[in-house]
Amino acid sequence: MQLWNTLTRAKEEFVAGPIVRMYVCGITPYATTHLGHARTYLIFDVLIREIERRGHAVRYTQNVTDVDDPLFERAQQLGTTTAELARDCTRQFQDDLAALSIRPPDFYPRASDEIPEIQRLIGALLVGGYAYQSENWVYFRVKSSARYGILSRLDRDRMLISADDHGEDTRDPRKEDRLDFVLWKPSLPGETSWASPWGTGRPGWHIECSAMALHYLGPELDIHGGGTDLIYPHHENEIAQSEAATGHAPLARYWIHAAMVRLGDTKMSKSLGNMVFVRDLRKRIGAVAIRHYLLTSHYRTELDYSEDDLNQSVARVNRLDRALAGSATHGESVPITARQNEFDAALADDLNTPLALKILDGAVDEVLGGEGNADSTASRAAVRRMAVRLGLAEDVE
Repeated sequence: MQLWNTLTRAKEEFVAGPIVRMYVCGITPYATTHLGHARTYLIFDVLIREIERRGHAVRYTQNVTDVDDPLFERAQQLGTTTAELARDCTRQFQDDLAALSIRPPDFYPRASDEIPEIQRLIGALLVGGYAYQSENWVYFRVKSSARYGILSRLDRDRMLISADDHGEDTRDPRKEDRLDFVLWKPSLPGETSWASPWGTGRPGWHIECSAMALHYLGPELDIHGGGTDLIYPHHENEIAQSEAATGHAPLARYWIHAAMVRLGDTKMSKSLGNMVFVRDLRKRIGAVAIRHYLLTSHYRTELDYSEDDLNQSVARVNRLDRALAGSATHGESVPITARQNEFDAALADDLNTPLALKILDGAVDEVLGGEGNADSTASRAAVRRMAVRLGLAEDVE
């Protein structure tokens, strides 16, 4: 199986041992699940299915960022507590992903539960000279990282623009360098806070993921992933602080990023409020059609939301259901078809789900057009095998 590695900007053969350690950045739970969320976690679900099919076990961690500026701001707007808002949004998120047959992680840590580990990591960075304290703030010293920029490959000016866009104040006078980023800071009134050696406050965004990834998976991950919007600054900063703290590089051997879902000409995001919610679509078209729709474009290509394309997925899923109707077929006793070999090759080529769906459609056509033919049993078995691999049908074997 070949995967596109953001770190090397190339397709690489995926090589792993018996256990694959995977970390995917999770949600900041201040709004419910939109299609952009679902697409990201769906592609990692497909990846996990393929890795496990090849005989590896996957140890999967996905965090909940329940200590972050947007969550605090939204809770204040709604007149609720951050804990209540995070709890409700996380429950809805988990319900939506379960409906889409997306596998839950093995470890699902919340940043608020990991403060001791976060503080331990910050302390190690300070002792090593990779971080510094200024008043009651602690910053990572970017110039201490010789590999900084290895993932994003941005020049300094573009880094500064992106850092500001993601809430990192590059004009902060307490910083030694404008690219230095926050590890610990004082809490504002109404925000959750914890005692620390650097004053009462809370962690910055980036250190939370490093602490949780290292805690649950160790100093080297096989796969680290998320949306493309996280490449810089979040994932770049994760690499810098994690490798500094552990003395081990690389943090991750493969970096996998899913492109954004767009609505009109704009990225679908909570901050912009231009979201199509999974829970609403579930009522309209059902979870399987949503899953199908999100697989119709390659995960590295931006998906422009389209009602017409959504309706096509509904029709294709209905045809799939017709092909699967009737008596179950058991794959072990039915030979592999040429179409299934093509399907295997499609998924092995950087998870080419649009091609895999096209091949599945061809097999569905064979079943619906060939009832009673000698090959219909093999075709129906192939349809079920492929549909199960994509999470569009249950495995009845």
